[in-house]
Amino acid sequence: MDEINKSAPVQKIAIIDLGSNTARLIVMEAVAGYSYRLTDQIREVVRLRKGMTSKGLSEDAMLRAFSALRLFKRFCDSLAVDMILGVATSAVREAPNGRPFIERVQTQLGLLLQILDGEQEAYYGVLGVLNEVPLRDGYVLDIGGGSAQLSEVKEGRFSKGQSVLLGSLTLTEKFIDNDPISDAEYQAVQAEIARQLDSIEWLAGVSSGQLVGLGGTIRNLALIEAARQDYPLDTLHGFRLTRDSVLESIDQFRSLPLKKRQKISGLKSDRADIILPGAMVLLALMNRLQLEELTISASGLREGVFFEQFWGHLACAVVPDIRRFSVLNLARNYHYDKIHANHVRYLAMRIFDQLTPLHNYGVEERVILDAAAMLHDIGTIIGYEEHDKHSQTLIVYNGLPGFTPKEIAMVGLLTRYHRKKVPTTDRCSLLFARKDGDLLLKLAAILRLAEFLERGRTGVIDDVILTWDDNTLRFTLSSEEYPMVEMWEAQRNAIPLLERAFERDVVIDSIVAPLVSDM
Repeated sequence: MDEINKSAPVQKIAIIDLGSNTARLIVMEAVAGYSYRLTDQIREVVRLRKGMTSKGLSEDAMLRAFSALRLFKRFCDSLAVDMILGVATSAVREAPNGRPFIERVQTQLGLLLQILDGEQEAYYGVLGVLNEVPLRDGYVLDIGGGSAQLSEVKEGRFSKGQSVLLGSLTLTEKFIDNDPISDAEYQAVQAEIARQLDSIEWLAGVSSGQLVGLGGTIRNLALIEAARQDYPLDTLHGFRLTRDSVLESIDQFRSLPLKKRQKISGLKSDRADIILPGAMVLLALMNRLQLEELTISASGLREGVFFEQFWGHLACAVVPDIRRFSVLNLARNYHYDKIHANHVRYLAMRIFDQLTPLHNYGVEERVILDAAAMLHDIGTIIGYEEHDKHSQTLIVYNGLPGFTPKEIAMVGLLTRYHRKKVPTTDRCSLLFARKDGDLLLKLAAILRLAEFLERGRTGVIDDVILTWDDNTLRFTLSSEEYPMVEMWEAQRNAIPLLERAFERDVVIDSIVAPLVSDM
């Protein structure tokens, strides 16, 4: 098994984010630089900005926030967390009484919350994104309750960021009194959005680039679209939200009263009264950048605060290869058999590479097969029986940062069919194009052969050498002893699928001759 380095203990790290609309707590279990997983979370709507004046936060709002933070502290105490990292954002930093409120929280609850300035808030949001989405050059938009942060990413690093008062709650409180919104109010919100976006000097003249979105407003818009599509995955990792979908949602929000908005599939009911202005901010930015879609990040500010701790030993707290680490992280979290998985992976890659002239696939498809080989047995943590199905469930449920939704679905299906049955489509195949059926068949055949060539879990097969002609595909096994068990298992379970996938008779033999007793 893949053993944890005993010099790096498992830590429980809690991150508290006191926002203008919502207070959130997440708890991560982590071994620094090795693996992490979300183990718990709490979300409480506090509407901290509600009733805020030039004098600062209202007493009622501070009481709501204090009550939520007291609950968070007791929860952390009950879990015996090792570390609490707390931050406060827009409402607190802008309120004249924000700092005294945070000092009261520290004195009475023993919670230290760092008040983030606008650029710091943008930075941590980008840090969360860059550990999930392969973003080399582009922009990150985080729409919160009090403010929105727009950041620029260059060469995979945070370049600059600016906070503007374009939060969903801020705009709602300032401009909207009617339900549904009136045309005059809608136009007033539009004008304010345009005015504040104009204030971002470096945005002038920008008209292209990848956009990644995070924050409650954007994720809820994605959840609404996912519900429309009957989206098959249980995670928003890599979800693409289109401009047309945002427009459709805005039309819904404008036409429906609150009680009906609260029933929109995918929309959290406690956000229905403030989501429209946030959606308008997103649409305005997409129009300025002339973009038809954006990528959703499931990670944001809270995760960014965590990653600063998790990757603290690196010069920059961003994983060098998101896709590779996300596969390892999931494998480690479910206690994979490292030696077995790595040997299956090695054999699968050798077979894939030699078959390139027959399948014509490249780097992207190779990465998918590599991930499936590493993760094919993680379902055994649930139970050996039908562990192939369990592996798919864990992959589809957790997602894989750095992979597209289609790639996540493909990895899941490959693990499902690594042992038996001809690969067939399921709900996940809603993400596939017609040609992806052939890809699934060929990669599943390769993975299945690699699995059964490592059936004894002894690493007996050192290499596989492939030759073929128009009629026959031959696999010659190199090993130190005659691989009787592996050849027998491959003959029964893998060769029929290989013959179907590559439309040739398949022959499997060994460089080492069998002993008389093996014949």
